[in-house]
Amino acid sequence: MNLFEQFNEDNDLLSIRQFDLPQADITLYEHFFTKAESDQLYNILIEKTIWQQDHIKLYGKKIALPRLTAWYGNTNEHYHYSGISMPINNWTEDLLFIKARIEIYTKNNFTGVLLNYYRDGQDSVGWHSDDEKELGTNPVIASVSLGETRLFQMRSLTDKKIKKVDIPLTHGSLLIMKGATQHFWEHRVPKTTKAVSPRINLTFRVL
Repeated sequence: MNLFEQFNEDNDLLSIRQFDLPQADITLYEHFFTKAESDQLYNILIEKTIWQQDHIKLYGKKIALPRLTAWYGNTNEHYHYSGISMPINNWTEDLLFIKARIEIYTKNNFTGVLLNYYRDGQDSVGWHSDDEKELGTNPVIASVSLGETRLFQMRSLTDKKIKKVDIPLTHGSLLIMKGATQHFWEHRVPKTTKAVSPRINLTFRVL
């Protein structure tokens, strides 16, 4: 893992970590948004996002996903995953602010964002890769975290000898996954028995 540091616009220390993993290209920006920005965005998104409770079928039973979700993006960009079709919500001013900031660093024009609301430690997402057909080959995923720090875990799909990677995603951080990452690695946010506050995660994508 390579580490270098600089200061963001409000002189908060911006730590940039690049992970040396085979067949993966992953960079973590700590304090990508200032604490003031992060606090404001967190409060606005919790209140104003059109959250929905999705369900999946497992062994013939309809089960509620352990988190709330929402999809925002360009009006013609439909998104589907795990048999779920996400209704489109138009970009908001706050989401466009986040989008513009991360596009400076990623050099990508993102067309949509999937929001996940983890209400407590029992909300989670299981092992998966962001490899849906709509995302194309070698998709760029820009993941912004707001609120409680939660553990983000990654594991290799092709080499079980590689140890699982644990990445704590903190308030205001940005994690960028690109290149072949989604084809050779999967990730999750596990449940925790610890008492934790809510967390919002935004994963920007290009459809």
